[in-house]
Amino acid sequence: MTGPVAVVTGAGSGIGLEIANLLQAGGWQVASISREPAPAMDKWLIADVAEEREVEDAIAEIEETFGRIDAAVVCAGHYAEVPALDLTQTAWERMLRVHVGGLAHVCRAVLPQMRRRGSGRIVGIASERAIGGGSNDAHYAAAKAAALSLLRSIAVEVAADGVVVNAVAPGPCDTPLLPPDSWERAEEFSAGLPARRIAQPREVAELVAALLEEDLFLCGEVLSVNSGTVI
Repeated sequence: MTGPVAVVTGAGSGIGLEIANLLQAGGWQVASISREPAPAMDKWLIADVAEEREVEDAIAEIEETFGRIDAAVVCAGHYAEVPALDLTQTAWERMLRVHVGGLAHVCRAVLPQMRRRGSGRIVGIASERAIGGGSNDAHYAAAKAAALSLLRSIAVEVAADGVVVNAVAPGPCDTPLLPPDSWERAEEFSAGLPARRIAQPREVAELVAALLEEDLFLCGEVLSVNSGTVI
């Protein structure tokens, strides 16, 4: 097997699947970690990113298979619309474990070998909610904001080791994560956007692929894909 190796979490559907497919088409060897099967990948493993041991075992198996990991894209996510005053401790904890814990687990697992080799790329998939907030998903917005802070801190810690860490913050995107009855799918909502439509997964994937280029000189940046709704 040849070509650089990328780990993509959440590659079973939506943005994660689009990222994985685009990277494969560009010559990457792609290993998927998700709760859904992704048989089209070069290697796919079923794991919950919220569980540290599951992530450690998955990354170890990927390293054993390919011999290295050149990039990690942390896309696994969880979303639920709940008014802030109705949020339970369980709802808060699940959201934080997936988005903050999941990111931390992946970074902790892939960074040692990246730092030893003096190169690597990590891209976290955030959300415009982390920047501008929103209604009925305060726990999601808070978790994504915390994940952004974590990414920025890690970016500073590992930059001198040749590892580049950045984030992409999509706005509403046409994926299974966006409920069919969501207001953000309504024509009235799209009519108020500068581009008059929500994003497509491919548009997010193309930006992620660009952030994995070897000669990239960005560090700790958050790039938005949201039709200009949050600037």
